[in-house]
Amino acid sequence: MKLNPEIDLPKRTMHWKRAGVLLSITVVIVAIWDTWAVYPLKILVVFFHELSHGITAVATGGRIVEMQVDPQQGGLCLTEGGSRFLTLSAGYLGSLILGGLILLAASHVKRKNIPVLMLGLVVFVATIVYVRPVIGFGFFFGAIAGIALVTAAQKLPNAANGYILTVIGLTSTLYAVLDIKSDILDRPGAQSDAAMLADLTGVPTIAWGAVWMLISVCLAFVFIVFASATVEPQP
Repeated sequence: MKLNPEIDLPKRTMHWKRAGVLLSITVVIVAIWDTWAVYPLKILVVFFHELSHGITAVATGGRIVEMQVDPQQGGLCLTEGGSRFLTLSAGYLGSLILGGLILLAASHVKRKNIPVLMLGLVVFVATIVYVRPVIGFGFFFGAIAGIALVTAAQKLPNAANGYILTVIGLTSTLYAVLDIKSDILDRPGAQSDAAMLADLTGVPTIAWGAVWMLISVCLAFVFIVFASATVEPQP
């Protein structure tokens, strides 16, 4: 029996119209980055950031004690056990990867309401279980955001849900890159995940910021390229 050494992998070609749409939305998001219009999206990404810490702690044998999100775009995820190194590293990179996956879902999942529904349920359940205090900004925001996403999945047309996924995905991807620059590279003395990782490892804060920035830029580029590509049907 002769094995065929060639493996037929799906061929991808750039869908330039989709790439143009992603580029246009990216330019708009960056242009209005510091306005109230992007503020709810930034808070949602902070939620993703803290949840990424928590998920990594759980995946490495720990647990989530509580999560906090404040109106100044700050957050906190208290955990017990697990790998502190991986948990500290997971905030920016985790929110970027989640943003990239959301972006891919917007481009390649036919029924857009399904990932919107799943995202809404994750946000809502994580809020109810972990976000504290119950009477506070973070709990209120997470509950409303989760309900809004679930409602959008049920009520809005497929195209609208696609744009919701695209905007959230791009914002989460961009936020990781821009926040690393402002919070770590521009202000290495500020309290941050990188500063805590520097205390843990002895590697300077600025070095962790540079490494995370490089990884984030590369991953963001890869996600956007794949989101802009079309899989050609096999003959």
